[in-house]
Amino acid sequence: MNVRDTLILVSAGCLAGAGAFGADPPQTATPIQHVVIIFQENVSFDHYFGTYPHAANSDPSEPMFGAFPGTPSVNNLTAAGMLTQNPNSTQPFRLSRAQNYTCDQDHDYMPEQQAFNGGLMDKFPEFTGVGGGSPACDYGKGTGLTMGYYDGNTVTALWNYAQHFAMSDNSYGTTFGPSTPGALNLVAGQTCCVVGSSGDVSDSTVSVGTQTTVTGDSDPLYDDCSGSSQFGLGTTARNIGDLLNAANITWGWFQGGFAPTTAYAGGTTKAVCAAKTANAAGTLQTDYSPHHEPFQYFLSTANPHHQPPSSVAMIGKTDAANHQYDLTDFWNAVKAGNLPAVSFLKAKRSQDGHAGYSSPLDEQIFVVNTINALQQTSQWGSTAVFILWDDSDGWYDHAMGPIVSQSATPQDALANGSCGSAAKALGGIQGRCGYGPRLPFLVISPWAKVNFVDHGVTDQSSPLRFIEDNWLKGQRLGGGSFDSVAGSPMSMFDFAPGHRARQLILDANTGEPERGDN
Repeated sequence: MNVRDTLILVSAGCLAGAGAFGADPPQTATPIQHVVIIFQENVSFDHYFGTYPHAANSDPSEPMFGAFPGTPSVNNLTAAGMLTQNPNSTQPFRLSRAQNYTCDQDHDYMPEQQAFNGGLMDKFPEFTGVGGGSPACDYGKGTGLTMGYYDGNTVTALWNYAQHFAMSDNSYGTTFGPSTPGALNLVAGQTCCVVGSSGDVSDSTVSVGTQTTVTGDSDPLYDDCSGSSQFGLGTTARNIGDLLNAANITWGWFQGGFAPTTAYAGGTTKAVCAAKTANAAGTLQTDYSPHHEPFQYFLSTANPHHQPPSSVAMIGKTDAANHQYDLTDFWNAVKAGNLPAVSFLKAKRSQDGHAGYSSPLDEQIFVVNTINALQQTSQWGSTAVFILWDDSDGWYDHAMGPIVSQSATPQDALANGSCGSAAKALGGIQGRCGYGPRLPFLVISPWAKVNFVDHGVTDQSSPLRFIEDNWLKGQRLGGGSFDSVAGSPMSMFDFAPGHRARQLILDANTGEPERGDN
């Protein structure tokens, strides 16, 4: 769906007043009645913002970027002097817009810690760098590719969003590791404890005593479309969906390709998720990735057979879909005036930004089309969009965050073969060394501060904190969830009467502004 079609679809069903809640929306602690969380793939902060707000602007064929006067400085490669005096074996280098497709780097739990080298941050090519590929995707850099970064001539939309709204330069992966731990931390602040599995999950978990913690990417046990290696988190683990259900707050996870190509037919048959979409380079990619869908690991919130909602009016409420939907269901709900209070959006794989099969330009199309469309709804005045990423992909970042949860397992290697002391593990749970790599985090909303950089510490569980504080009167998940120590993104907002950030409509292909207003 292109931006024009999306805007027409949304405006045709423009929402009135309180929208999905009728005349009596749930009481919130802020003016925010709708949170939309866009959760993308595999980017470190320096990989996208390493020279922000200064772009090279050296190639007239690329979009140009110019920063507003007074743009605040950020902790990046330029400010830290890491561009030319870097301790790694390869110096950081700019990737051009033409180099938007790259090799996927090594972003497993242990190699990421090894790359940190006890906080020296100087072993990235040795432990997370991946070169070669077929066809070659390292642009001659070999394992040094991990040191590459883009600027505002490629990730143009994100830089423009940072100019007009709020971003953080001090936000981190809750733990080290790839997509699944990041996704679980987003919805539960928790990667423990595995209670059921199928196939070999030894590369995706670490066990200490009776606890088995998730460190890798096996698929969800409660999903017909999963591969042979699966695990589940059972009946007692809780996520934010459980809290929202108990409070009768509407919510949903919406993922590209979730609608099956072959529907569940009962009995021992399974749904099949085989839809494919070409990325901008014309390469077909399977739409749905099971290990990117965190709610499918929890029995309480899973929709194993990918059943559709019973009606558009039920999207966000509990029925056979159990709050797990295809991305098209989100826009159907928006069109019908049924936008849930909390929505998690996951792009099709072709547009999720993951190196190896997607790119920053594919990602830009998805993000811009989504935000352009949301800005056309009458709910925009009470909406906040959070843009986060699930892991760093192993891309270099020079900043190390605080270690708020230590760990001592065979997979820990931050320094001296461990990540501190087992006695200092948050909630007593091992295999959750964190915070992990630094990741981008943006807030786009009429209530966001303008051209603002937040330096407070946040992580992937910080949106949980916002949801809990805004709708649930500060209720926490418990059980060792990182939401108990997460920094709040509230400082990225200005809720003073009369404050409004400007609307910003961007071109999805170039990332440049089409129009904006105050």
